[in-house]
Amino acid sequence: MKKSTAISRIAIFFAVMLTIHFVTSFILEFVPSGIQPTLVHIPVVIASVIYGPRIGAILGLLMGLFSVTMNTLVLTPASFLFSPFVSHGNLYSLIIALVPRILIGVTPYFVYRWLHNRTGLVTAAIVGSMTNTIFVLLGIYIFFGNIYGGSFQHFLALILTTNSLIEVIATVLVATAAVPTLERLK
Repeated sequence: MKKSTAISRIAIFFAVMLTIHFVTSFILEFVPSGIQPTLVHIPVVIASVIYGPRIGAILGLLMGLFSVTMNTLVLTPASFLFSPFVSHGNLYSLIIALVPRILIGVTPYFVYRWLHNRTGLVTAAIVGSMTNTIFVLLGIYIFFGNIYGGSFQHFLALILTTNSLIEVIATVLVATAAVPTLERLK
C-alpha cells in the first residue's frame, strides 16, 4: 500500500472518530448519567478489520492521544485517569489512555482473520470493544484502585453492566453493516 493511501485512510477514519466524539458528547450531555459510553472506538475496530493492525494501531494511538488531550482540556472527576497533566494524574494515566486504545486497533484484525466469516466479524467487533473496556478498567484497578476505596466495585459494575453493553451492541451493529460494504469498495 502506498504511504499516501495509508495516510488518507487514517485521516478519513480519524475525522469520523472526531465527528462521533463531538456528536455523542453533545447528545449525551442531555442524558442524566455520570458515565458516558465510548463510541469513538468503532472506526478503529472497522479500520483494523479492513486495513490491518498497523492502520488500526495508529488510529488507536490517535484515539488515545485525543483522550489525553480532551481529559487535559475538559476536566471531569475522572480526567486524572487519562491525563498526566491534571491533578493526581501521572505516567500510569498515559498507559491507561494509550495501551488499550492501541490494542483496539490490533485485536479485531486477528480475530477476524482467524474466523473470516460473519461470525468472525461479530466476534471481532465484540473483542475490539471489550479490549478497550477490559484493559482500561484493569489499568484503573491496578494503578488507581486505592483512590476509589470501597466504592470501586460499584464503579466497575456500573461500567460493565451499562457502558460496555451499549458499546458492544453499537460496535457489532455498525461493524457488521459497514465492513462488508467497505471491503467491496476496497
